[in-house]
Amino acid sequence: MENSQWIAGGHKYHNQLWFVLTASFLIFLVLICTDYSSLNSGRSFNQVTYFVTNFANVIATQNQDQHHPNSLPPQATDSQTADQTKRISNSSITNTSSSTPAPFSFGYERKPNNVTSSNDTQIATVNNIPPPQAIPNTKHQISDSDSCSGRYIYVYDLPKRFNQDMLKNCHSLQRWTDMCPYMSNMGLGPKLTVKSSKRRDRLLGAKGWFATNQFSLEVIFHNRMKKYKCLTSDSSLASAIFVPFYAGLDVGRYLWGYNTSIRDASPLELVKWLSNRPEWKTMWGKDHFLVGGRIAWDFRRQTDNDSDWGSKLMFLPESKNMTLLSIESSSWTNEQAIPYPTYFHPSKESQVSQWQRRMRKRKRPYLFTFAGAPRPDYKENIRDMIISQCQSSTKHCRLVGCYHGANKCDDPLDVMKVFQSSVFCLQPSGDSFTRRSIFDSILAGCIPVFFHPGSAYVQYTWHFPSSPSKYSVFISENDIKEKKVMINETLLRVPKDEVLAMREEVIRLIPKIIYADPRASGLDTFEDAFDIAVKGLLDKVEKTRREMEEGKDPGNAFSLLNGTKFEMPGTKRNARTVRMKEPQRQRES
Repeated sequence: MENSQWIAGGHKYHNQLWFVLTASFLIFLVLICTDYSSLNSGRSFNQVTYFVTNFANVIATQNQDQHHPNSLPPQATDSQTADQTKRISNSSITNTSSSTPAPFSFGYERKPNNVTSSNDTQIATVNNIPPPQAIPNTKHQISDSDSCSGRYIYVYDLPKRFNQDMLKNCHSLQRWTDMCPYMSNMGLGPKLTVKSSKRRDRLLGAKGWFATNQFSLEVIFHNRMKKYKCLTSDSSLASAIFVPFYAGLDVGRYLWGYNTSIRDASPLELVKWLSNRPEWKTMWGKDHFLVGGRIAWDFRRQTDNDSDWGSKLMFLPESKNMTLLSIESSSWTNEQAIPYPTYFHPSKESQVSQWQRRMRKRKRPYLFTFAGAPRPDYKENIRDMIISQCQSSTKHCRLVGCYHGANKCDDPLDVMKVFQSSVFCLQPSGDSFTRRSIFDSILAGCIPVFFHPGSAYVQYTWHFPSSPSKYSVFISENDIKEKKVMINETLLRVPKDEVLAMREEVIRLIPKIIYADPRASGLDTFEDAFDIAVKGLLDKVEKTRREMEEGKDPGNAFSLLNGTKFEMPGTKRNARTVRMKEPQRQRES
């Protein structure tokens, strides 16, 4: 009896439990349907698919973001995106907080393309969703709101023999100079220190000054590129491809006493490596660029005679499709000159502004200065005549003779001191058209005086004003040779107001011709020489890309000999009077 009552009571309890569970399930089902309706309200089914697809892309992007801290995270491949979507589509997706973009290091928050954000809880239960459309891996699909749109650069991770190994063997980079000290501080060289810090501070200021070698540009540029804000690890997003080959340091090892096979070994290995890369086939190298820390003539040996100078890097078929940025360009159209490195590498904008103020206040007792050595073996050079005119005008001219054994021209303090004390600085051609001294004098607020258009006007077109008279004086070297002019008389005739205007323009040029310290974050309001070079290169590549898309493939015209390049801008001179032959071998001092 008691047993029967216990069983009956158990059945009653059991029925009540099932009733509670059934009621709870129905209530839960109603809540689910209600939330799903609110999610779908005013939206199409495709928009739910879009949400799921983007969620998959975020996961794929975050999982792959193991590259350069300033790089755009690579996009998920089609297979990765499909796998992620398949896993998500077979289950419920719940997002209880705002979407978090993959990490960017551009100095401010930005969300990757096509990533949604909401402060509301989003719940979706979706089954049997078709695979998402693959996001095209093209730079043209980058959102207009992306501040790096059109500015992304991909940097090749070259085998170390093309760059880092050279730095490890820095003692052998030049025949007469130990380059190891100059490779310190990311290529800036040793900090300037003198016995009298008061003398240094009086002439230069306290910080930002280094004993920088004129052939260190490749290392400095590469280290600046590592901090470039718009790097990407996805080459398909890149507007340009940087090839960090230290071409100048490489050929500098073999310029004396080595045959052409040794000089050409690295360039041949490099172009073979490049031509096998998938990035090469996008524009067949026309979006690729490299930097040369020597004059471009050093990479354009025209024969295979061992007695000829330099390597044939820029005459290789693949190199004809690339752009060379070097301290001096030659006559070919796929080259562009960018400034020599100076001694000043600021890490703060305030250092630049402070230096400009110092140069505006500087007293300049000398009318003009020449710092350099004669070239007795080169009959066409006018240096001997310039030195003679300077010596005959001691009241107006300050001469710094850089003769064999003299070290004043190698001392940054002595060089900057003499340039700061002069109104004009004479810049005749040397072993080649250009000189590092051009940029040292501008840095000192000294107005450059040029004697050949190839020394600046047709070289640094990205960095200098298009009107030469705004910042310089031009005296034809033919007039010097024919003794038609006296330098001191010509410069004394320049009106004072024009002198002041030119000096102010020169001082405004200072940020544009210096390379900021690679270890700093850059100059936010100033564009330095690196920034301007990158901007010019990107514009050049974009122009070529548009021409190719319009069916105007430049082909061989990308690298043509420009026989009139070294004519004076705005004039029609006989091209036969312009020196088109290869300059003399550039000296190492």
